Amino acid sequence: MNAAALFSSPEMRFGFGASGLGTLTWDIPDDVAQAILEEAWAAGFRYFDSSPLYGFGLSELRLGRFLRNVPRSDYMLSTKVGRYFVAPKRGEIPDRGGWVRPQPLKPVLDYSYDGVMRSLEQSVNRLGQGAIDIVYIHDLDRRNLGEDFNRHYKTAVESGYKALDELRRSGEVKAIGVGLNEADVAADLISDCDLDVVMLAGRYTLLEQPALESFLPKAVEKKVSVVAVGVFNSGILVKPPEAGGNYDYGAAPEAIIARARAIAEVCAEYGVEMPAAAVHFPYGHPAVKCVLVGMSKLKAVRQNMDWYKATLPAPLWQALKRQGLLAENAPTP
Repeated sequence: MNAAALFSSPEMRFGFGASGLGTLTWDIPDDVAQAILEEAWAAGFRYFDSSPLYGFGLSELRLGRFLRNVPRSDYMLSTKVGRYFVAPKRGEIPDRGGWVRPQPLKPVLDYSYDGVMRSLEQSVNRLGQGAIDIVYIHDLDRRNLGEDFNRHYKTAVESGYKALDELRRSGEVKAIGVGLNEADVAADLISDCDLDVVMLAGRYTLLEQPALESFLPKAVEKKVSVVAVGVFNSGILVKPPEAGGNYDYGAAPEAIIARARAIAEVCAEYGVEMPAAAVHFPYGHPAVKCVLVGMSKLKAVRQNMDWYKATLPAPLWQALKRQGLLAENAPTP
């Protein structure tokens, strides 16, 4: 289907990312996770995205528990495939990755037909949902796969994609896509597979726009919808640090800190909070149909919605371009 239709209503244009519910940054209790989801619903969020990876299934369990109590027709739901979970062997302690307190399970990376089907079956059980609107192949990029990238890419394209295409053709899912961090890989994937949507993390933001070169023009050509995530570049576009700080899942280099500070200064000149500009910027590109942000603190829910609803002055974007802080060819809201 034309995935753009999924994002045509205003309430689907700004989404809730549930990675934090899997204890990504802190050991969030069940009651706090529930309160965050209740606040998100009250604030107007209606697109919810999760993944088996987030807390090794914990995010999906928490999200599913909340969604059972709201009308299914009122929201859109997406999750991801590429990993399923098994019980660890006795005495085995699985690597927790970046999760503070995930479920005591062991992830198995598998982009094959059977692996994708098993992953989605587990997700459906955790979410308690008979229908998932969008399913993304998760983390199919060099950052995550390293020297095994080519092997996994081939498996995903030749095997795992076929599973999702069958589910789409049967109507069991409305749209299929990929969720990843690298724009060049995204460009290759929409050439090699008939995808509806790409969730791209951190590569088309107020801080940097490498996706402009090859991926976004191809997405427009192929009518692939783009969901922009990681729009704060791991937090540096919320408040630039003096040193270190979070950028692209790690410590920020000094040049990146300096660039973020310069962007913040221009935003301040126009009376704009930099995070609001970060949320709004991706919408300027015709391929971008939705921006999705992650939240693991109650106060962040309303704050993110306020940034989304803010009205920004048009001259801000030209000012950023004049100072070389925004690509000259970047379309703006």
